[in-house]
Amino acid sequence: MKKLYFLLSVLFFMVTGTLSAQVVINEVYGGGGNATATYKNDFIELYNNGSSPVSLAGWSVQYASSAGTSWAATTLSGTIPAHGYYLVQETAGTGGTVDLPTPDATGTIALSATAGKVILCNTTVAQTGANPTGAQIIDKVGFGGASGFEGAAAPAPANATSVQRNPTGKDTDNNSTDFVVAAPTPSNSSTSTGGPTVSIYRV
Repeated sequence: MKKLYFLLSVLFFMVTGTLSAQVVINEVYGGGGNATATYKNDFIELYNNGSSPVSLAGWSVQYASSAGTSWAATTLSGTIPAHGYYLVQETAGTGGTVDLPTPDATGTIALSATAGKVILCNTTVAQTGANPTGAQIIDKVGFGGASGFEGAAAPAPANATSVQRNPTGKDTDNNSTDFVVAAPTPSNSSTSTGGPTVSIYRV
């Protein structure tokens, strides 16, 4: 679903807004190792909508429960390639049969399979509050019954499904329309995109 690529030498997309050229949270999976899960670990996948690589040094992904105000952080390092992915492996459960692709970063956060909040920050300082805001917040995804989100919360996944942007990198600042529930498809920074993807741009 999210790995459909459009090989175009030139792409013109007529919209009443500006091109999104940022790193976004592309997929969140909290069912790792749970009953009916295929993958052993939870994960957070990032995607770079831009045409240049981006250093993630000093950045973090952070998670809070659906109504929580305390955030757990996983520190990032290295670079996310242009039109490429970055895979953050989180905690493992006792089930599942398949290892994730080699992660680009590893943490110990236990994500909920059905409802929660994830933010991408340009700092490693743990955030506070149910719905943090400010220049340090690069992207935000709330799913299920989450109290923090962009626009409205994304739908609730389950043990065998994730929430993921469709198409890849789509970002209209509304989690409810940018994300769909589907089988998890983790990709790391070595995954080839096969060229630019068609993304939805801000309005």
